[in-house]
Amino acid sequence: MDTNNGSSTTDFILLGFSDRPQLERIISGLVFIFYIVTLVGNTTIILVSYLDAQLHTPMYFFLSNLSFLDLCYATSIIPQMLVNLWGPTRSITYGGCVLQFFFALDLGSAECLLLAVMAYDRYAAVCQPLHYTVIMHPQLCQKMVLTAWLGGLGSALILCSLTLKLPRCGHRDMDTFYCEMPALIKMACVYSKVMEIIVFALGVVFLLVPLSLILISYGVITQAVVRIKSEARWRKVLNTCGSHLTVVTLFYGTVIYMYMNQQNTTSQDEGKLLTLFYTIITPTLNPLIYTLRNKDVKSAVKRTLCVEKRSAKS
Repeated sequence: MDTNNGSSTTDFILLGFSDRPQLERIISGLVFIFYIVTLVGNTTIILVSYLDAQLHTPMYFFLSNLSFLDLCYATSIIPQMLVNLWGPTRSITYGGCVLQFFFALDLGSAECLLLAVMAYDRYAAVCQPLHYTVIMHPQLCQKMVLTAWLGGLGSALILCSLTLKLPRCGHRDMDTFYCEMPALIKMACVYSKVMEIIVFALGVVFLLVPLSLILISYGVITQAVVRIKSEARWRKVLNTCGSHLTVVTLFYGTVIYMYMNQQNTTSQDEGKLLTLFYTIITPTLNPLIYTLRNKDVKSAVKRTLCVEKRSAKS
């Protein structure tokens, strides 16, 4: 087996900002810090949602699933990214690239659907408060989450199998930080009209349709909020809905710009920075947005910590 700089000819080379070593050192430090915050923040939300009985509601069931998605998504990308940034080589094995590509697609697609499910939950809570517990019963919540996970899995299986069948003609270098679909398609030495149509169709299904449903939900919610006379309830609605809407804006904004924008309008450096944003910064910000804007979560964290302290003393 031929090798080049210690890497197999079947490996891929992730270039990143290899032509700017000083910038890469800064990026590696920031990535490490963001990853630690991602681990701590999302794990905290999952544990608190599970341990605190007051958070055993549909909203926090969906939120804990979102945190788990973000945790898995970041972990599927960042450790390998740090190895490449800190190590002597920038290679990733073919198998490692396939797994990274598959899980990133799976989890990213599932998150698109889950954010739409969470918007429907907020619609039911604000616009149908008297029937909320009947509408969002546990079985329905579980089915909606399962649908999001299975939808992401189906999307990943289709796109991953089609992308990996494209001939690369010996191309190994990817001008990015991890094995993502645009970079792998760009490596292909043939043009596939079928691939382009399928990518566009799935982009509509997993990006534009969920986003449209989210916007419709929040349009109806906005009308309901205007009619709310209680200032306390009005503020609570704005806090919970505002957190979700902020997460939606960050996630969908960057992903749609990356995947639906024409390639010739996005520079390489701009594309890499956007990749870093939605793969690293967004999973970090999600738990911070929900905890900083949500009194219920902050109170639950305090209660959980107090219980642990009392248990430790006894």
